[in-house]
Amino acid sequence: MGVSTKRFLRTATFVLFLSIYSQAADHPTIREGFKKTADGVSIHYLETGSNNSAQTLVLIPGWRLPAYLWKEQLQKFGATERVIAVDPRSQGQSTKTADGNTPEQRARDLHDILAQMGVSRPVLVGWSQGAQDVSAYVAQFGNDSVAGVVLVDSPVSAGPAEVDLRPAFSKAILGSSYTYATHPKEFSEGMVQSLFKLPHPELDIPAIVKSTLQTPTYTGVAMLIADIFGTDRRPALAKLNKPALVIASASSPLLDAQKEMAASVSGAKFVAVDDSAHAVFIDQPEKFDQALQEFLKTVQ
Repeated sequence: MGVSTKRFLRTATFVLFLSIYSQAADHPTIREGFKKTADGVSIHYLETGSNNSAQTLVLIPGWRLPAYLWKEQLQKFGATERVIAVDPRSQGQSTKTADGNTPEQRARDLHDILAQMGVSRPVLVGWSQGAQDVSAYVAQFGNDSVAGVVLVDSPVSAGPAEVDLRPAFSKAILGSSYTYATHPKEFSEGMVQSLFKLPHPELDIPAIVKSTLQTPTYTGVAMLIADIFGTDRRPALAKLNKPALVIASASSPLLDAQKEMAASVSGAKFVAVDDSAHAVFIDQPEKFDQALQEFLKTVQ
């Protein structure tokens, strides 16, 4: 083998190594595990990044949806931050239980497992139902329990007052809860499809539907009612003195409500994302990630 051939092979090997290293750096390994809450519920989580990172992002999915939908953000932000995505109780691979299926209990669950993982001041990112969990977390544990909050495509509930504030929305929720109770599979298929405006061949839609159906139907109904009509969670956000970001789909039927919510939080930033449905971070990951990256620069 000639010198030039050896040099070529060494160079090719080095370039290949750099390529593999670069891909690994850009896409950190997603780790997973389980932590038990004070009342014995097992919470499944996915994690990337270093435990020594200055910031920890905690990603909370929507109603009955799995943590792995945050895969792109786990990989993107795991290169620079510690990132944890959770399956709340009765969702995904976490324990299914008839008890405690409220934002308030899910917030206590989250506080429990984050303490076990050595996280004291996370940046909480709540999508849809997760926005209720974030507000419940701040209400119970105070402003100093978080470094910042991000609410994704959902206003925080006004509790029973929703019926008067947003009658059309309230009727839709109540009507859909009956449809879900009587035809859970068909309802869940339609719900999952409605999350996206753009095609996503990389997603296994039937698997997502299957995951939503792992939540027992009666539990799912209880979750939905507690989320929307349980209690007024707006006061906690009105008192928030930490950085806040509201990211909404520009086509959201609750866009005005989200704008009002952002205006009620001192210093909160509002971002509307075009060409997306409810799953903003999947339909438009680059725009979503850019908004989140800019926000993180403001978090101490």
